[in-house]
Amino acid sequence: MGNEANTFDVNGFIQGLDAIFSAHDAATKAEPYLLHALDEARRLNDDAGQLTVINELLGFYRSQGRHADNLPLVTESLELAKRMGLEGSDAWTTTLINAATAMRAAGKYDDAERLYRDALESAEKTLSPTDRRLAALHNNLSILYSETNRYEPAEQELRKALHILESSSVNAAEDVDVASTHTNLALILLNADRDDEAMKHAAEALRIYKRGHLENSAHFASALAGYAQACFHAGRLDNAVRAYRKSLAVIEECYGHNDYYTITKENLDAVEQAAAKAGVSVPADDGSDFWNDDSDQFVGDSQTAARIAGAAQEFDWRIAHEDQPMTSSAAAAKASPKQGPDVTAANAAGEAAGATTTSQATASSASATPAATAHPSISGLELAKQYWLHCGKPMIADRYPNYKGRIAAGLVGHGSECYGFDDAISQDHDFAPRFCLWLTDEDYATIGERLQHDYETLLPHEFMGFTVKTADSSTPRAQGANRREGVFSIGDFFEGITGYREAPGNDPSKAHEWLLLDEATLAAATNGKVFADPLGQFSKTRQGFKNMPDEVRIALLSRRIGMISQAGQYNFPRMIERGDGAAAWLAIDEFVKATASFVYLVNEPITVGYLPYYKWSFAALRKLSRGLATRMSDVCEQLETLLRISSAACYGGAGFGEGGKGAGPAVKQVNEIVDHICGEIVTELKRDGLTRSDETFLEWQRPYVEEHIVNPWLKSL
Repeated sequence: MGNEANTFDVNGFIQGLDAIFSAHDAATKAEPYLLHALDEARRLNDDAGQLTVINELLGFYRSQGRHADNLPLVTESLELAKRMGLEGSDAWTTTLINAATAMRAAGKYDDAERLYRDALESAEKTLSPTDRRLAALHNNLSILYSETNRYEPAEQELRKALHILESSSVNAAEDVDVASTHTNLALILLNADRDDEAMKHAAEALRIYKRGHLENSAHFASALAGYAQACFHAGRLDNAVRAYRKSLAVIEECYGHNDYYTITKENLDAVEQAAAKAGVSVPADDGSDFWNDDSDQFVGDSQTAARIAGAAQEFDWRIAHEDQPMTSSAAAAKASPKQGPDVTAANAAGEAAGATTTSQATASSASATPAATAHPSISGLELAKQYWLHCGKPMIADRYPNYKGRIAAGLVGHGSECYGFDDAISQDHDFAPRFCLWLTDEDYATIGERLQHDYETLLPHEFMGFTVKTADSSTPRAQGANRREGVFSIGDFFEGITGYREAPGNDPSKAHEWLLLDEATLAAATNGKVFADPLGQFSKTRQGFKNMPDEVRIALLSRRIGMISQAGQYNFPRMIERGDGAAAWLAIDEFVKATASFVYLVNEPITVGYLPYYKWSFAALRKLSRGLATRMSDVCEQLETLLRISSAACYGGAGFGEGGKGAGPAVKQVNEIVDHICGEIVTELKRDGLTRSDETFLEWQRPYVEEHIVNPWLKSL
């Protein structure tokens, strides 16, 4: 693919790849072609060529569900773009979008959100308000919000994308990107129980494909799957089956039997079974455009509706979102129509990552649940989600139909499962099927007590082999006012954890109140998963506790570096010199806690949350450190080494250790680790513009940091 100038032929590469996709040969020919092209671009040392190929390869691997293969490519693409000096250009923006989308597809949500935020910041400087790449960014950011159960901002991002696309399109009525956005908006609206609106958007997406003669596009499969889901919610099982069948055929033709095919096949099988149980016959495809049928809403007798609900109760659905993949090179960054739909799936047990799942049609009662078996291997969050989907949601639809669009559900708060750190050992206490229901104050006053009674008495006490905890079987700390599940008003729930019904916010006069909320408390208030939140009020309140004002965060950073310096740089060596090993060891403990907190704060709570209480501090720090874009990702390992050698350093004695060298070598290693971490902290402070000093004794950095604090209540005494 080289030419006489010994450079990579980008145009020839793109044309060849287009030909493969146009011939529907991607399943067998795309990867060898892409890998050969990447080898050629590397051989020629052509950075622009490498970046072009890598971005195409990112999209292809994402379409194949090969997300682990994408992770090193994300790093390489960002490094290449920086080496080429693309930062500050539109190509840098699209490289960030591609990297973020790959991370999102891999379930690396924190990394993806940071990259999307970087892309938004870059887009403000490099893209016009009507640039279609900006629409792709909003579209893909919406998918991330959806996959993390933030449906209100997800809908807002999609509407921004739709506005940009319709404004910039030559013919919006035949624009595939407009169709993709309609499909994604339909899926979001289904989660909010706005089925009528969802059906309109899903059907419009298919009409766009028809008008534009785009039915052979791989993206058509996602639009069909989205329409099928909307039909299922509306009780149109015949159209749901037909749409899934057609979607499956398109996927098989374009991609073969990949993850998308498997997910869609499972959905089709489930819908066909539901249709059979409900007595709905589905004719063979006659080639008609069934999505133009005006009878989008199911109309029938109550017995038929009940049969459909009952037939569907046992199924959970996997949703296909369609992203707008971008390509980027030194020469150009443009939308690529050839990459397939980006499918996000939650398995029958519920993905711990919180992927978007739309549940089955409402059942008439909560009694028909999966049979109890031996305890399966399942996390607490997964168990909670299944208990909600199979038992809680149908009960609410049956007994509180006027409130099903107002009640939030999920699992947040105290308990290892809320952090995602539970294991087999965790099941010896307070581990059971459970979830929380959150109501507005007004709704709680009306139905709260009755709903709590129904939660305790109507939901099954055996589920998936686990026994529901009662007041008699729960530990005292999980009873009464400290109960961890059931029905709450939103304000009462957060007040029970934090002492505040809502976060102090950005009011400078309340800034000091943030300092009364320790990080472990904030972690408990913002952990877990939200399974449903049609009003968005619970998620908004929860997010408020993550939106720590930057001045407060800076004040805490100052406090942390003060303790890091005092405990690690000053007191540890002095206590060792005095021979007080106990005091020295306590100094190490304070240093470790302050450093772990600093790492979380410098990575910003709005993105990574807060450091949980001591029991899970290192589990959380290890998880954070595995993130691709995590700052100070090496510190966790250093802290663990520090703790491991502290015994020898503090209590080694004269004859302790190999060769009788005593504590000296361990003390030296402790001091080296402390110095190295303090050096890293200075680098991070300078990166954020919080200091102009190179001083590594951190106490002397505090005046520089606090120059950025205006509120006198936040400054150190």
